[in-house]
Amino acid sequence: MAAKQRHIGFLMILMQRLVTSSTAAIRTTLEKRQAMLEQPDLQPSLFETADVDEWSELDGQTQVDLAVQTRGWELEKAEVETLLELARSTEAQGSDAKAEALLELIYKLQQEENDPELKVLIFTEFVPTQSMLAHFLESRGFSVVTLNGSMDLDARTRAQQAFAQDARVLVSTDAGGEGLNLQFCHVIVNFDMPWNPMRVEQRIGRVDRIGQPHVVRAINFVLEDTVEHRVREVLETKLAVIAEEFGVDKASDVMDSVESEPLFDELFVHGLQNPDAIEDVCDAVVAQLRTTIADSRKDSELLSDRHELDADDARKWRDHPAQFWLERAITTGLPARGGLAEKDGNAWRVRWPDGSQSAKVCFDTRTAEEYPELEWVTLEDPRAGALISDLPRCVPGQPLPILRLKGLPDSVQGLWSLWEISIAADDFSRRRFLPVFINEEGRSFLPTAKRIWDLLLTEQIDRHGMLDGEQSGEWFARSKDAAIAQGERQFSELVAEHAERLREERERAKFAFDVRHQAIGRVGLQTVRDFRRNRLQAEFDARMAQLSAAEAYTPDISAVMMLRVGSSGDHAA
Repeated sequence: MAAKQRHIGFLMILMQRLVTSSTAAIRTTLEKRQAMLEQPDLQPSLFETADVDEWSELDGQTQVDLAVQTRGWELEKAEVETLLELARSTEAQGSDAKAEALLELIYKLQQEENDPELKVLIFTEFVPTQSMLAHFLESRGFSVVTLNGSMDLDARTRAQQAFAQDARVLVSTDAGGEGLNLQFCHVIVNFDMPWNPMRVEQRIGRVDRIGQPHVVRAINFVLEDTVEHRVREVLETKLAVIAEEFGVDKASDVMDSVESEPLFDELFVHGLQNPDAIEDVCDAVVAQLRTTIADSRKDSELLSDRHELDADDARKWRDHPAQFWLERAITTGLPARGGLAEKDGNAWRVRWPDGSQSAKVCFDTRTAEEYPELEWVTLEDPRAGALISDLPRCVPGQPLPILRLKGLPDSVQGLWSLWEISIAADDFSRRRFLPVFINEEGRSFLPTAKRIWDLLLTEQIDRHGMLDGEQSGEWFARSKDAAIAQGERQFSELVAEHAERLREERERAKFAFDVRHQAIGRVGLQTVRDFRRNRLQAEFDARMAQLSAAEAYTPDISAVMMLRVGSSGDHAA
């Protein structure tokens, strides 16, 4: 670092993380590096084109894949060969020590849970460690499936289904685990620990979901008597104080945001550089987090005495936000559809696309109560419904607006989008809306997506040009991939709701059939009874057939809105 060769320092630390993951991980990486050294032209040094913040946002396996291809760390072939000999001789001495500890843990948990078929979810940062664990556990009689970021959606779905059915163990990387819904499993083992504690929470969230009938057990593997272990001890103690001070949800939202991601990498790097200063380094990071959380909470406390609010702004916040959204959607959408909306005091003067006019219109409850002479337009109004249903969908290659949002840090840059997830089956259609935010490196952040959605409804929006079609097409594809991964839970919930609706409808149909059948039995003439029972049976059979047909639903995911947030860079047109 003193010689300003930061890339060497980061790569040395990456090598240490590989060693603590597994011998297989460091051996595989050294083999790849050895092969790269045979090539005449390596890629530029990582930090000639990417800064430290960008590097910290990558998952461990992606860092490895980039590292082995770069120049600047000047390892000679002889040195790599020596390290490879050490790694291979270590592997030849027997099973990985951490893997043996994992096996012992699984057997212990089976006994404690009294369940010989206990399912276990294991997370690692590196694909070679994943492969080693899969082979190791399979050789001990366990059925194992794997998930990582290189697998497409179909392969991920098959792996998840296999784990839900017969497979005992799922070994996943962080990239592979995004969007998983695994509440049928309640034991999770973090074989490798990510430096950002919120990633551990995200891993646990794969099993700690609605419908989980058991107490979730999470076991973290950390090597004792290491600097990393000491950093974790100090950091977790101090973060617990912050969570108690500000509330777990508020602390989690900030720590899971784009801005805080590099802090934890820097913390571990400095801790490894100077172990005697771990307390001081942790204090500095925690102080920065405390300030960020305090600022975030101050911004959200809109009714605090420290804020002087305009009456209109206060009304919008006190009312349901859907009313304010409806107002924005109609008043900004009318001109593009042949209509007009003009503000007139506390009301709007509206000309609808069909030519009809409303002299004084409001859209929220409070204004309607205060000014009863105004026409109150809600989503139940057919004119509003027709306008909203005609809102355009986003398509690949469509130019996208570049916006700056008041209340959003300049460091938050990427693409925000709103997706509609739906299933259609006759008259049983259902839908949900999902906000998605991906940063410049393609990582998605759900809390940031929700925050931007709130700001779009309430804060000042500054437009800074348009993103051209070629660039927007690339962003669209990345955003859709993130939406599909994050939307799996919502889609599963829609499917579950659909199945429950059909079950209830069948029960109602059966109950109505039984009641009417008994009533027909009290009719005096046999011929009349037979006629009515035949007709009832035909109606019942038709209804059950309709419900059976409704089991075949059509899933869909479509982009409702897409915006480039932050600096326009070179993409403004």
